[in-house]
Amino acid sequence: MAAPPQALVNRNKKHFLGVPAPLGYVAGVGRGATGFTTRSDIGPARDANDVSDDRHAPPAAKRTKKKEERRKKKREKRLREELERYRQERPKIQQQFSDLKRDLSKVTIDEWKAVPEVGDVRNKKQRNPRAEKFTPLPDSVMARNLGGSPLPQSILIQDWQSNKHFEHFSGMLTPTGDMDLRKIGQARNTLMDVKLSQVSDSVTGQTVVDPKGYLTDLQSMIPTYGGDINDIKKARLLLKSVRETNPNHPPAWIASARLEEVTGKVQAARNLIMKGCEVNPPKRRFMARSGTVRIWIKAADLELELKAKRRVFRKALEHVPNSVRLWKAAVELENPEDARILLSRAVECCPSAVELWLALARLETYENARKVLNKARENIPTDKSIWTTAAKLEEANGNHHMVEKIVERAITSLSTNGVEINREQWFKEAIESEKGGHVHCCRAIVKAIITCGVESEDQKHTWMEDADHCVNQGAYECARAVYNIALQTFPGKKSIWLRAAYLEKNHGTRESLESLLQRAVAHCPKSEVLWLMGAKSKWLAGDVPAARGILSLAFQANPNSEEIWLAAVKLESENKEYERARRLLAKARGSAPTPRVMMKSAKLEWSLNDLNATLQLLDEALRVFPEFAKLWMMTGQIYEQRNDLSKAFDSYNSGLWLEAIRIEIRAGMKDIANAMMAKALQECSTSGILWAESIFMEARPQRKTKSVDALKKCEHDPNVLLAVSKLFWSERKISKCREWFQRTLKIEPDLGDAWAHWYRFEQLHGTKEQQEEVKQRCLAAEPHHGELWCSVSKDIKNIGLNTEQTLLAVAKEVAIPV
Repeated sequence: MAAPPQALVNRNKKHFLGVPAPLGYVAGVGRGATGFTTRSDIGPARDANDVSDDRHAPPAAKRTKKKEERRKKKREKRLREELERYRQERPKIQQQFSDLKRDLSKVTIDEWKAVPEVGDVRNKKQRNPRAEKFTPLPDSVMARNLGGSPLPQSILIQDWQSNKHFEHFSGMLTPTGDMDLRKIGQARNTLMDVKLSQVSDSVTGQTVVDPKGYLTDLQSMIPTYGGDINDIKKARLLLKSVRETNPNHPPAWIASARLEEVTGKVQAARNLIMKGCEVNPPKRRFMARSGTVRIWIKAADLELELKAKRRVFRKALEHVPNSVRLWKAAVELENPEDARILLSRAVECCPSAVELWLALARLETYENARKVLNKARENIPTDKSIWTTAAKLEEANGNHHMVEKIVERAITSLSTNGVEINREQWFKEAIESEKGGHVHCCRAIVKAIITCGVESEDQKHTWMEDADHCVNQGAYECARAVYNIALQTFPGKKSIWLRAAYLEKNHGTRESLESLLQRAVAHCPKSEVLWLMGAKSKWLAGDVPAARGILSLAFQANPNSEEIWLAAVKLESENKEYERARRLLAKARGSAPTPRVMMKSAKLEWSLNDLNATLQLLDEALRVFPEFAKLWMMTGQIYEQRNDLSKAFDSYNSGLWLEAIRIEIRAGMKDIANAMMAKALQECSTSGILWAESIFMEARPQRKTKSVDALKKCEHDPNVLLAVSKLFWSERKISKCREWFQRTLKIEPDLGDAWAHWYRFEQLHGTKEQQEEVKQRCLAAEPHHGELWCSVSKDIKNIGLNTEQTLLAVAKEVAIPV
């Protein structure tokens, strides 16, 4: 049964409808509202005593914003307080003058008028006011209207604009006013008509004056100067005043003449110049009144006679007695006696001028010069040149024992006076002393200065650098002094003895070299090269017995030395003492059987044309030294000489690839030679002589590639570098060829083949100077090795040739590369 309608209504009715609101209820608070108030309401909807509901607190962002606003207010307040405090401590300028500004209210009208204008302190015109100036119209405007036809107004206005500083014209208004410029031109025309009428003929209506011609003449008389006439008058008066005040002032006369010249008055300018020359005859009178040293010297230069020049300098020294330049110039014009007198006075006026003291000492006698230098040391205790001059003076007068004492005292005195002892400057002084011929002085300086500022462990290295520097400067006596001190400190150093020996060999005498070598072998008896240098020096001098004596002493000190044995053999063989050479080689084979000794023994027999004895010695040597390639080569060459090619091939094939390859090439078997070369390069990949040979076995297009491969394998081999030089020669690359020759000989200066090829190259492509340079460098290097070089130098026909003769002979054998 369905419920009645009334029951449905009661069931849907809300239970809070019609019920009083609970205590503290605020409508809408559940939706986040805090009251329903308007601007017209007196207060908030919520009572002040109501309990707050934290569930509906304001968002955090709003709280943060309020907090920031409070901080901002505090910060601004703090800034205002700091600014006020800063202003109180450092008030503005206007605040500092605030009390004075208040006092301005008490200033009267008369006081205000007495206040000066701005700039009164600095502006001279405002401090001295003058009457207002009225400047007439420029003559350029008047000249333009002389022709009778007025100029356009725009041109006149431009002329006025170029003279804006003129404000009045005879009481008229300025161009900025209402003045009509055309009327000015008409007035000028009227004025010209009046003047023409005055000079006209008495006949009425007729005249003998041509108006156009007269105006043309007037135009030609106008000066070319375009400035103001009043300015010219002022300048003329001013220069006249200068001339009258100081007639001996040439620039005033010159300026006056120049002014007249500019304004077109040439004759007046001439008159002024002539009168100025009368008042000031020569220029030197004007210069004599000046204290400038340069002007005095110029005045002396203007004089043509020597006597007049002396007079000018003596007059100059009266006005400028402390000028060193004037004293030196004056002394140069005097004879020695007068110069000595002048210098005596000069050192009194200029006691700190070292050059004057030294010049005076040079002109004095020995005793007086010593006194002069002593006075100079008293006046200038910090200059070393006075001490060195004193040392040179003693040396020049034969007091060599005093030279070293003076130099030592100089070092001590200068150090005491706070002067830094600079080794480089003192070495420079020593070099200059040597070049001036003062040998004892340079030695004393080197001895006194060589140890200054050098640690004991750096002495040898530093002293060798000092010696090299002296040699480069051409100061060989200084270098000798350095070596002597170094040898006293390091007597057992073979390298220092060798350096000193080479210095004597290149720049000394034979006696000095031999004396040094005698001392050297006494301290270094085991040094073979020192013994050999001594023996060679005696041999070159033609003293063969002395050379034998040195070598015998060398044998005693070095009984098993290969170099000494071979040197003795060479001495005997080149002096045609072949039996002595044979006996020496036999002893050498017994005591020092080295490959070179065996080879030299066979070479001696070969040179004497005893081929059987040569082959016997070679067979004996090959059994002991089968790896020595030159023995195999010699054997093959002897068999070739006998026309026994099969044995020659076997010999080359057994010991040396290169000769075997060359035999195939000479036989025309190029393919076999290429195959052998390829195999040889595989087995001996670092053999420079094989790579050098392989380059020219290739066809021309492939030679460059082959040379690159050779350089990769043997970068620093002289044979490869020589082959590359020849390759550039074949390609006619002159500069590169010369560069590679130099590179080759820098690595191996003992390679005679390179010297011969370079000399031949310069004979074909160089100058006489370049040929001579190569020859001299070759003589200095004294080469001994090289296949072509040895084939000529060791030929029995060429025994006794020196280095120069060998170079010329080998150069003839050089084949031009193609």
